[in-house]
Amino acid sequence: MPGGCNIGSRPIDQHLKGFRALGADVDIEYGKIIAETEHLKGKHIYFDVVSVGATINVMVAAAMAEGLTIMENVAKEPHVVDVANFLNSMGANIRGAGTDVIKIRGVQKLHGTEYSVIPDQIEAGTFMFAAAATRGDVTVLNVIPKHLEATIAKLVEIGCEVEEFDDAVRVVSKGDLRSTHVKTLPYPGFPTDMQPQIGVTLALSKGTSTITESIFENRFKYLDELARMGANVKIEGNSATIEGIRRFSGARVSAPDLRAGAALCIAGLATDGITIVDDIVYIQRGYERFEEKLRSIGAMIEKVETEKEIQKFRLKVG
Repeated sequence: MPGGCNIGSRPIDQHLKGFRALGADVDIEYGKIIAETEHLKGKHIYFDVVSVGATINVMVAAAMAEGLTIMENVAKEPHVVDVANFLNSMGANIRGAGTDVIKIRGVQKLHGTEYSVIPDQIEAGTFMFAAAATRGDVTVLNVIPKHLEATIAKLVEIGCEVEEFDDAVRVVSKGDLRSTHVKTLPYPGFPTDMQPQIGVTLALSKGTSTITESIFENRFKYLDELARMGANVKIEGNSATIEGIRRFSGARVSAPDLRAGAALCIAGLATDGITIVDDIVYIQRGYERFEEKLRSIGAMIEKVETEKEIQKFRLKVG
């Protein structure tokens, strides 16, 4: 029912559970979710599974519900904390965001505000792994290093040098990278949205690596595309085994989803020859000026619309 990338099921039962607990009438009819209420009342809500979307949705609803709402087993991602801070800047009374328990004392009204959204840690991590895979030296500005701890830890583990500043990180990748084991987990664990990016990097690292995907069941589709570029991969259930190779070879591949599309672009930057990534609508949905930012750090990459433009690019880069 909900949209987004086709990387696995996206149940909304915890969203509906939270709304109903607060007093809303929620029905699903003809493929639509209909939620209505005249009055919401605070409640003690325990989420059966950790869900970022459900945590944010119910937190927003509870901000103006009568009385106290206590939410347990909630998501702790930085953007959950950011939404809570945003609502508080509008007059909400939310405490505990970033921990296992959020307490919300409902208010009667919210007011306007000006607010700066936190930097996107997944976009930052994508450029960090681009530096790793291409043996580059890249400084990513306007980040919060604390939000990137799991990504930084894995980069250091595979042999990169990472330097942290107040609002920037520098990644230096020299020589051979090492294999490692990765398991995706809710924050502060290694994020599922960084799994394809590290997967591409591990495919170019010495030794055998394993990735266990514990969040989404359909997130390894990019590995089939990566195999077209020479990667040595094997998928069994929710785990992938990757035997590192020296270098990819250019090929025409298709982006199966947002993060996988970005990862395939990274793979293309680490190839001999030219790589064409089709279906970039996913990438454009989640990254702003992606190809421009990559070009600014030395990438030979262009967004093209037709086969004629592809041929022009081939001639341009030789």
